[in-house]
Amino acid sequence: MEMSVGQVAKRAGVKVSTLHFYEQKGLITSWRNAGNQRRYDRAVLRRLAVIKAAQHVGLSLEEIGRALSKLPSHRAPTKEQWRNMAERWDATLNEQIARLQQLQANLSGCIGCGCLSMKTCSLYNPNDVVGEVTQDDNVLNHPELGVTQLLKEWGRRR
Repeated sequence: MEMSVGQVAKRAGVKVSTLHFYEQKGLITSWRNAGNQRRYDRAVLRRLAVIKAAQHVGLSLEEIGRALSKLPSHRAPTKEQWRNMAERWDATLNEQIARLQQLQANLSGCIGCGCLSMKTCSLYNPNDVVGEVTQDDNVLNHPELGVTQLLKEWGRRR
């Protein structure tokens, strides 16, 4: 069943501009009818639900896009395809949980610390990740990477 952009937006609880943005990012697809109006397959509602749920747990649109690119775009994926995607996200979510638990465990000791030590701060530069990955000790010298990317790079090297 095909749906208009307005119907999809209403059913999914998102703005029309959000649908256009997601389409531009390759997360969802549409086609044009004879009157040049966007049309979506009903299966897009499931993809939108997954996008919203994934964003809610902290996954980036880039991560979501990589996962969705392995699924069919004009029909609902099979249970096995959904399960495979969920299993790939499981590791990512576990890493995020571990980082949040580390933050929670160390946060009270950092309030008022003021150490600003890029080498020893267990929150901002755990295990001197920055120095190991970039050959210096200041994460601020590498804004293009960001702390999350530095941690991922450090994890790959281990």
